[in-house]
Amino acid sequence: MKTFGLLGKNIGYSFSRSFFSEKFKNENLSCEYRNFDIAQINDVKEILDSDEIKGLNVTIPYKEEIIHFLDALDPTAKEIGAVNVIKFTADNKLIGYNSDHYGFTESLKPLLHSEIKKALILGTGGASKAIAYALEQLNIQYSFVSRNPDFKELHYKDLDEDIIRAYKLIINCTPLGTHPNIYNYPDIPYEFISEKHVLYDLIYNPEETEFMKKGKERGATTSNGLQMLILQAQKGWEIWNS
Repeated sequence: MKTFGLLGKNIGYSFSRSFFSEKFKNENLSCEYRNFDIAQINDVKEILDSDEIKGLNVTIPYKEEIIHFLDALDPTAKEIGAVNVIKFTADNKLIGYNSDHYGFTESLKPLLHSEIKKALILGTGGASKAIAYALEQLNIQYSFVSRNPDFKELHYKDLDEDIIRAYKLIINCTPLGTHPNIYNYPDIPYEFISEKHVLYDLIYNPEETEFMKKGKERGATTSNGLQMLILQAQKGWEIWNS
């Protein structure tokens, strides 16, 4: 029995466990998928030392902190600065990869149109780094929006009509709106959203967030993060078995 799992904090809602458990059952694979819910990153040492585990996914809030516990990074994960897949090699090495950028890119492509030149990335956590990398590969300029911005980032209070009209793609990388707090949403001026906008939410639970609803009310195209999750999970499985 091969063991795979998800490393994170407060992950009882885990998409990954249901996705892989169903996959293993349907394909009659002798594998199991477990949640490794840890309160702090140092608790990961015992998990990483296990002989049973053959691969891990990593989610909030450890996509950056986990790097210090790995032997090496795939070049893309190194450039992004965040890891969501760990491969356990035959010679007992731990290699970090990032499949988030792949899942995001492939799920975003069908939504793009010629007027999308710039994107706002709401949030600056580990997931946002993969989004930024993906946008660079797509030649879409981007700006981060943060509650505590550095000199290169925007504050939510900076967002005015001119900025919203210029940035036709807006990606929510914050946890605002995640179940059970489904009535929360990022504080942006939705009144300036138009039918030319695409609002992409990395959240998948609920299926339609308040962020998406507010965009749809203004005629925008909206998407949740489910397809991204499916694609990054499939890519993770490829990495573990390569």
